[in-house]
Amino acid sequence: MGWEVHTHMQRPRELRPPEGFAEFVAARSDALLRSAWLLTGDAGRAEDLLQTVLADVWRRWATIMAVGHPEAYLRKALFTTYASWWRRRWRNEIPSQPPDRSEYGDIAGESADRDAVRRALARLSRQQRAVVVLRYVEDLTVQRTAEVLGCSHNTVKVQAFRALRILRTDPNLELSATRRSRHDA
Repeated sequence: MGWEVHTHMQRPRELRPPEGFAEFVAARSDALLRSAWLLTGDAGRAEDLLQTVLADVWRRWATIMAVGHPEAYLRKALFTTYASWWRRRWRNEIPSQPPDRSEYGDIAGESADRDAVRRALARLSRQQRAVVVLRYVEDLTVQRTAEVLGCSHNTVKVQAFRALRILRTDPNLELSATRRSRHDA
């Protein structure tokens, strides 16, 4: 009844990406990160959001591929995870250092324009923001947006209409457009 010493222990199995996963991520990660950034308005949170979703997708990749439409699944997971975080108010976390945003400087254009877009999108409801990002940034159809968000196409149309009405009157975007037109002249 003593301690037994095992001289041959099992090696942990090597974790390899499922077939096609690495290629999919390499091809779509920039667009997905841009969507995550537009949803969260923060580069660090965007990376966290995308990594969380990719970890979930990694575990289910074979099933997702068997059903088909992996990008649709991933986008829906991105938006539902964002909504879940929003409900839990992860915004209460305070980083020890501000993130270096220069790495993402080209995601939404110049710094002032990027901030204007972020502030304008922050005025929208969670669902309106998701619709705007899918329809006008990712260029999905109304029907495809409805599929990704799990709602009717009428809901997408109504949310897009309301969001655009808010964005058209947003002073942040008006200032950004004025600044750009002066620069172009």
